[in-house]
Amino acid sequence: MANEPHPSRVAVLQLHVSKFWSDDLGLTLITIAICALVFVITPLREAGLPGRIFFDVMMAVLMISGSLTVSHSRLTTGLVIGSALAGAVILGAGRLHPTPFLHQFGSIFATFNLLLYVYIVVLVMFRGGPVTWSRIQGGACIYLLLGMAWASAYQYVEQRFPGSFQFVSAPLDIDQLTSKLTYYSFGTLTTVGTDINAIQPFARALTTAEAVVGQLFPATFIGALVAMAMQSRAKS
Repeated sequence: MANEPHPSRVAVLQLHVSKFWSDDLGLTLITIAICALVFVITPLREAGLPGRIFFDVMMAVLMISGSLTVSHSRLTTGLVIGSALAGAVILGAGRLHPTPFLHQFGSIFATFNLLLYVYIVVLVMFRGGPVTWSRIQGGACIYLLLGMAWASAYQYVEQRFPGSFQFVSAPLDIDQLTSKLTYYSFGTLTTVGTDINAIQPFARALTTAEAVVGQLFPATFIGALVAMAMQSRAKS
Protein backbone atom coordinates (compact mmCIF):
# COMPACT_ATOMS: atom_id res chain seq x y z
CA MET A 1 0.00 0.00 0.00
CA ALA A 2 2.85 2.36 0.83
CA ASN A 3 4.27 1.97 -2.68
CA GLU A 4 1.05 2.89 -4.52
CA PRO A 5 1.70 6.70 -4.80
CA HIS A 6 5.03 6.15 -6.56
CA PRO A 7 3.64 4.56 -9.79
CA SER A 8 0.95 7.22 -9.96
CA ARG A 9 3.54 9.99 -9.79
CA VAL A 10 5.53 8.33 -12.55
CA ALA A 11 2.39 8.01 -14.64
CA VAL A 12 1.57 11.69 -14.14
CA LEU A 13 5.12 12.67 -15.11
CA GLN A 14 4.97 10.54 -18.26
CA LEU A 15 1.59 12.07 -19.11
CA HIS A 16 2.97 15.61 -18.84
CA VAL A 17 6.06 14.70 -20.89
CA SER A 18 3.90 13.04 -23.55
CA LYS A 19 1.63 16.10 -23.71
CA PHE A 20 4.70 18.33 -24.06
CA TRP A 21 5.91 16.40 -27.10
CA SER A 22 2.48 15.72 -28.60
CA ASP A 23 2.03 19.50 -28.89
CA ASP A 24 5.38 19.58 -30.75
CA LEU A 25 6.69 22.20 -28.30
CA GLY A 26 9.77 20.08 -27.72
CA LEU A 27 10.76 20.31 -31.39
CA THR A 28 10.45 24.08 -31.31
CA LEU A 29 12.58 24.44 -28.17
CA ILE A 30 15.28 22.11 -29.51
CA THR A 31 15.42 24.05 -32.77
CA ILE A 32 15.76 27.35 -30.89
CA ALA A 33 18.53 25.93 -28.67
CA ILE A 34 20.49 24.55 -31.63
CA CYS A 35 20.14 27.78 -33.63
CA ALA A 36 21.47 29.70 -30.63
CA LEU A 37 24.39 27.26 -30.32
CA VAL A 38 25.35 27.37 -33.99
CA PHE A 39 24.80 31.03 -34.82
CA VAL A 40 25.48 32.80 -31.52
CA ILE A 41 27.18 30.78 -28.77
CA THR A 42 29.78 28.90 -30.84
CA PRO A 43 31.16 32.04 -32.58
CA LEU A 44 31.24 33.87 -29.25
CA ARG A 45 33.07 30.98 -27.60
CA GLU A 46 35.93 31.63 -30.01
CA ALA A 47 36.27 35.01 -28.33
CA GLY A 48 36.26 33.36 -24.88
CA LEU A 49 32.69 34.22 -23.87
CA PRO A 50 30.81 31.60 -21.81
CA GLY A 51 27.24 30.39 -22.26
CA ARG A 52 27.27 27.08 -24.10
CA ILE A 53 26.72 24.86 -21.08
CA PHE A 54 23.16 26.16 -20.56
CA PHE A 55 22.12 25.17 -24.09
CA ASP A 56 23.94 21.82 -23.85
CA VAL A 57 22.03 20.97 -20.66
CA MET A 58 18.76 22.16 -22.21
CA MET A 59 19.27 19.95 -25.27
CA ALA A 60 20.17 16.93 -23.15
CA VAL A 61 17.06 17.33 -20.97
CA LEU A 62 14.81 17.76 -24.01
CA MET A 63 16.26 14.72 -25.75
CA ILE A 64 15.92 12.55 -22.66
CA SER A 65 12.27 13.61 -22.28
CA GLY A 66 11.74 12.95 -25.97
CA SER A 67 13.17 9.45 -25.67
CA LEU A 68 10.80 8.75 -22.77
CA THR A 69 7.88 9.70 -25.02
CA VAL A 70 8.66 8.06 -28.36
CA SER A 71 10.69 5.04 -27.30
CA HIS A 72 9.07 2.02 -25.68
CA SER A 73 12.46 0.37 -25.21
CA ARG A 74 14.16 0.71 -21.85
CA LEU A 75 17.46 0.02 -23.60
CA THR A 76 17.06 3.06 -25.89
CA THR A 77 15.99 5.31 -23.03
CA GLY A 78 18.84 4.09 -20.84
CA LEU A 79 21.30 4.60 -23.70
CA VAL A 80 20.18 8.21 -24.21
CA ILE A 81 20.34 9.04 -20.49
CA GLY A 82 23.64 7.25 -19.91
CA SER A 83 25.29 8.72 -22.99
CA ALA A 84 24.14 12.27 -22.16
CA LEU A 85 25.47 11.99 -18.59
CA ALA A 86 28.74 10.36 -19.66
CA GLY A 87 29.30 13.00 -22.33
CA ALA A 88 28.67 15.79 -19.82
CA VAL A 89 31.13 14.27 -17.34
CA ILE A 90 33.85 13.80 -19.98
CA LEU A 91 33.46 17.28 -21.44
CA GLY A 92 33.45 18.78 -17.93
CA ALA A 93 36.57 16.84 -17.01
CA GLY A 94 38.21 18.08 -20.20
CA ARG A 95 37.48 21.65 -19.13
CA LEU A 96 38.89 21.17 -15.64
CA HIS A 97 41.88 19.05 -16.67
CA PRO A 98 42.53 19.67 -20.37
CA THR A 99 44.42 16.74 -21.84
CA PRO A 100 44.54 15.44 -25.43
CA PHE A 101 42.91 12.16 -24.36
CA LEU A 102 39.94 13.83 -22.65
CA HIS A 103 39.43 16.22 -25.56
CA GLN A 104 39.49 13.36 -28.07
CA PHE A 105 37.19 11.22 -25.94
CA GLY A 106 34.87 14.19 -25.50
CA SER A 107 34.71 14.73 -29.28
CA ILE A 108 33.79 11.08 -29.81
CA PHE A 109 31.01 11.28 -27.21
CA ALA A 110 29.77 14.57 -28.65
CA THR A 111 29.52 13.03 -32.13
CA PHE A 112 27.70 9.97 -30.81
CA ASN A 113 25.29 12.03 -28.69
CA LEU A 114 24.45 14.38 -31.55
CA LEU A 115 23.67 11.45 -33.85
CA LEU A 116 21.58 9.94 -31.06
CA TYR A 117 19.71 13.26 -30.84
CA VAL A 118 19.08 13.04 -34.59
CA TYR A 119 17.51 9.63 -34.03
CA ILE A 120 15.23 10.96 -31.26
CA VAL A 121 14.11 13.95 -33.34
CA VAL A 122 13.38 11.66 -36.31
CA LEU A 123 11.20 9.47 -34.08
CA VAL A 124 9.33 12.51 -32.76
CA MET A 125 8.87 14.01 -36.23
CA PHE A 126 7.56 10.92 -37.96
CA ARG A 127 5.19 9.63 -35.31
CA GLY A 128 1.48 9.68 -36.13
CA GLY A 129 -0.37 12.95 -36.56
CA PRO A 130 -0.69 15.87 -38.97
CA VAL A 131 2.24 17.74 -40.47
CA THR A 132 2.65 20.89 -38.39
CA TRP A 133 4.98 23.87 -38.49
CA SER A 134 6.89 22.41 -35.54
CA ARG A 135 7.62 19.24 -37.51
CA ILE A 136 9.06 21.35 -40.31
CA GLN A 137 11.22 23.01 -37.65
CA GLY A 138 12.25 19.50 -36.62
CA GLY A 139 13.65 18.96 -40.11
CA ALA A 140 15.77 22.09 -39.75
CA CYS A 141 16.80 20.80 -36.31
CA ILE A 142 18.03 17.51 -37.82
CA TYR A 143 19.98 19.41 -40.47
CA LEU A 144 21.73 21.51 -37.82
CA LEU A 145 22.39 18.50 -35.61
CA LEU A 146 24.07 16.73 -38.54
CA GLY A 147 26.30 19.74 -39.09
CA MET A 148 27.25 19.79 -35.42
CA ALA A 149 27.90 16.03 -35.39
CA TRP A 150 30.27 16.33 -38.34
CA ALA A 151 32.00 19.27 -36.67
CA SER A 152 32.67 17.09 -33.61
CA ALA A 153 33.97 14.30 -35.85
CA TYR A 154 36.30 16.77 -37.60
CA GLN A 155 37.45 17.95 -34.20
CA TYR A 156 38.40 14.41 -33.20
CA VAL A 157 40.32 13.91 -36.46
CA GLU A 158 42.24 17.17 -35.99
CA GLN A 159 43.01 16.30 -32.35
CA ARG A 160 44.06 12.75 -33.21
CA PHE A 161 46.02 13.70 -36.34
CA PRO A 162 47.19 17.33 -36.00
CA GLY A 163 47.42 19.08 -39.35
CA SER A 164 44.44 17.25 -40.85
CA PHE A 165 42.95 20.65 -41.67
CA GLN A 166 44.67 23.73 -43.04
CA PHE A 167 43.55 26.94 -41.32
CA VAL A 168 44.18 30.52 -42.36
CA SER A 169 44.98 31.24 -38.69
CA ALA A 170 45.68 28.28 -36.43
CA PRO A 171 43.25 27.81 -33.50
CA LEU A 172 44.84 28.65 -30.16
CA ASP A 173 42.57 26.56 -27.94
CA ILE A 174 39.72 24.04 -27.97
CA ASP A 175 37.04 26.74 -28.24
CA GLN A 176 38.61 28.27 -31.33
CA LEU A 177 39.04 24.81 -32.85
CA THR A 178 35.36 24.02 -32.23
CA SER A 179 34.25 27.33 -33.74
CA LYS A 180 36.41 27.01 -36.85
CA LEU A 181 35.42 23.41 -37.54
CA THR A 182 31.73 24.20 -36.97
CA TYR A 183 32.10 26.90 -39.61
CA TYR A 184 33.85 24.40 -41.90
CA SER A 185 31.20 21.74 -41.28
CA PHE A 186 28.27 23.93 -42.25
CA GLY A 187 30.16 25.31 -45.22
CA THR A 188 30.59 21.70 -46.37
CA LEU A 189 27.04 20.62 -45.53
CA THR A 190 25.58 23.45 -47.60
CA THR A 191 28.31 23.02 -50.27
CA VAL A 192 29.12 26.74 -49.97
CA GLY A 193 32.76 26.07 -49.09
CA THR A 194 35.11 27.81 -46.66
CA ASP A 195 38.70 29.02 -46.41
CA ILE A 196 39.60 25.86 -44.43
CA ASN A 197 40.93 22.86 -46.34
CA ALA A 198 40.91 19.16 -45.47
CA ILE A 199 44.40 17.69 -45.92
CA GLN A 200 44.40 14.26 -44.27
CA PRO A 201 42.68 11.47 -46.31
CA PHE A 202 40.18 10.55 -43.58
CA ALA A 203 39.28 14.21 -43.12
CA ARG A 204 38.64 14.44 -46.86
CA ALA A 205 36.48 11.30 -46.76
CA LEU A 206 34.36 12.80 -43.96
CA THR A 207 34.08 16.03 -45.94
CA THR A 208 32.86 14.19 -49.04
CA ALA A 209 30.32 12.23 -47.00
CA GLU A 210 28.96 15.39 -45.39
CA ALA A 211 28.64 17.15 -48.76
CA VAL A 212 26.65 14.20 -50.13
CA VAL A 213 24.35 14.15 -47.09
CA GLY A 214 23.90 17.91 -47.39
CA GLN A 215 22.57 17.44 -50.93
CA LEU A 216 20.41 14.38 -50.28
CA PHE A 217 18.82 15.41 -46.99
CA PRO A 218 16.58 18.29 -48.21
CA ALA A 219 15.09 16.21 -51.03
CA THR A 220 14.53 13.18 -48.78
CA PHE A 221 13.04 15.30 -46.02
CA ILE A 222 10.63 17.13 -48.32
CA GLY A 223 9.51 13.84 -49.87
CA ALA A 224 8.89 12.32 -46.42
CA LEU A 225 6.86 15.34 -45.30
CA VAL A 226 4.74 15.25 -48.46
CA ALA A 227 4.07 11.53 -47.91
CA MET A 228 3.09 12.21 -44.28
CA ALA A 229 0.76 15.03 -45.31
CA MET A 230 -0.96 12.88 -47.94
CA GLN A 231 -1.33 9.99 -45.52
CA SER A 232 -2.79 12.27 -42.83
CA ARG A 233 -5.23 13.80 -45.32
CA ALA A 234 -6.31 10.36 -46.54
CA LYS A 235 -7.11 9.24 -42.98
CA SER A 236 -9.13 12.38 -42.26
